[in-house]
Amino acid sequence: MAKTYSIAIDGPAGAGKSTIAKALAKELGYQYVDTGAIYRTVAYFLDLLGVSPKDVDGVERYIDELNVDIQYDENGKQHMIMNGMDVSDEIRTQDISQKASLVSAHKVVRDVLLDMQRDVAKKHNVIMDGRDIGTVVLPNATVKIFLTASAEVRAKRRTDELLAKGQKADYEQTLKDIQQRDYQDSHRPIAPLKQAEDAVLLDTSDLDITGVLEAMKKIIAEKIAL
Repeated sequence: MAKTYSIAIDGPAGAGKSTIAKALAKELGYQYVDTGAIYRTVAYFLDLLGVSPKDVDGVERYIDELNVDIQYDENGKQHMIMNGMDVSDEIRTQDISQKASLVSAHKVVRDVLLDMQRDVAKKHNVIMDGRDIGTVVLPNATVKIFLTASAEVRAKRRTDELLAKGQKADYEQTLKDIQQRDYQDSHRPIAPLKQAEDAVLLDTSDLDITGVLEAMKKIIAEKIAL
């Protein structure tokens, strides 16, 4: 099997990981894997069943009834398939985002999804983003980047993004949600959000998307010949 390269992008909610990862994957010809979408799919599945993301017994009882698949369309866009249904749009709400954070703290959920994520990285050159890619999922990733920004900047970006999609959004509430998500992600006992020791820290608070992309490509070029 030919050598594959993996780029792990970790960071808090709203740091722009998905936007940047998608753009980089398209430019480099890599396969983009949005791991957050996988956990959102699990959260959405449990939500439809009325199972609380904090209900350990309920999560363990129903997780085996869930089949999660990742498919890509002709434009390289990732689609999340839940038991045969495309739920890519349904999982993109603030409520499901918060529940995904709680669901991802369960060991049984992480164990089920870990092999899926690693298998993709074995077969393809990938850019994978999430909370624990460089620390747990792909500890031997070719490149590791920890992407962050201030909570205020992330809240502003998320609010603008939701409004642009025609969804309701309030900056103050979004800021509170992000701060809560940060706390949940960094304090969970299993695979908490943290910067890997060998990851490069990139704060995007004062950068636009072009600036972030250029900074990322510079970091990647030091490890991989682009």
